Amino acid sequence: MDIAYAAHAVVQMASLPLNVNTLSQMTLSHAPVHEDPDMAPARLVTPPMPNGKTNGVHRDNLCAVLHGAGDLRMEVQTLSPPQDGEVTVKVAVTGLCGSDLHYYCHGRNGNFALQHPMCLGHESVGEMTPLAMESRRDLFVGAKVAIEPGQNCEQCSFCLSGRYNLCNGMRFASSAKTAPHLNGTLQQYINWPARLLHLLPGTSNLQTAALAEPLSVVLQAFKRSRFTAGQSVLVIGTGAVGLLTCAAARHFEALQICAVDVDDKRLQTAKTLGWADQTFNSMKSGQTEAADQASAILAAASAKGGFDVVYECTGIPACVSTAIHAAKAGGVVCLIGMGHPTMTLPLGAAALREVDIVGVFRYANVFPQAVSMLCESSLKDSVGGMISHTFPLSETDAAFEAMRKGKGVDGVSVIKAMILHD
Repeated sequence: MDIAYAAHAVVQMASLPLNVNTLSQMTLSHAPVHEDPDMAPARLVTPPMPNGKTNGVHRDNLCAVLHGAGDLRMEVQTLSPPQDGEVTVKVAVTGLCGSDLHYYCHGRNGNFALQHPMCLGHESVGEMTPLAMESRRDLFVGAKVAIEPGQNCEQCSFCLSGRYNLCNGMRFASSAKTAPHLNGTLQQYINWPARLLHLLPGTSNLQTAALAEPLSVVLQAFKRSRFTAGQSVLVIGTGAVGLLTCAAARHFEALQICAVDVDDKRLQTAKTLGWADQTFNSMKSGQTEAADQASAILAAASAKGGFDVVYECTGIPACVSTAIHAAKAGGVVCLIGMGHPTMTLPLGAAALREVDIVGVFRYANVFPQAVSMLCESSLKDSVGGMISHTFPLSETDAAFEAMRKGKGVDGVSVIKAMILHD
């Protein structure tokens, strides 16, 4: 497959103060799952399940509910009282993810198909309400919190060893992997386990803080790739996660950062925000083979011998192949973007040069560091520059349509869209 054409197809569908030395102490990340757009939308077979108890009414709750491919409805549902260990959070901001877009467009995300209507959204911050405050003494009414969206079992070997992202009993907000699905955060209020709420500093910018979830994916990748300061980095794909990968590489003092994409606007954003030293538009290279594309990238970046670490953020097989060829001997290719379950890759080119290929699935034990980087490091002054569009909750459908088309009604390319709940 033509790598430039493949990358262009994905773009059309739509990619800190933490010391780098602490990365080795962290324990595993979520990356959006790319799917076959030709797969038929799922048929809904069971009714929705609300969060919280069903015996008692708390308040009416405006929700953006996906009923099927392209069928998003604003509904007023009943929010039940929180269960033991839960608190009620008034959601303030939700960032829209590529996985949300796949559900919106196709009613499924890869193999995960809707079985009943579900609220989307999992990149959120909000405000504590007076309910169930005894769940955690450090939570107080009005406190701003970031919501970690994965509810693990806390009892299996993965949870007990600190790799809770691999928990087989994990229920993840706005994911159809398990049924009944766990409603996401595109609603006014949500009941959530107090243990999964992370306090924000009082002066935090809520839109910036809502990037904590995708940044956690990136931190997991840096941990898995064993990144150290002074290494050279190639980032393939500069959607939201790819841009945050560039930002993290800058924060952790990479020697060189090169960003690759087919969208000049995204590449310019990486350059303008100071997160990339070189950019490369693979659509304009004229190369159709992965090895040739890698050679063109290395030549443009003056990266003779290859990059120490390549972060692949698209999940496209041709791009993964390019990543392998672009890594230096003894280097690392880190797969952040999850694409086709079966790929044909040049494993010989990796094995003969001892290039390690590592995967990333969500994250574990890095969410607090992501919050700290976004709210207290130098990143807080620049990361807001990647937020291209905001919409009120009532216009969630318009937000997804802008993402689907790649541009808003203002004609500006969508890099990161956010829903403002107030």
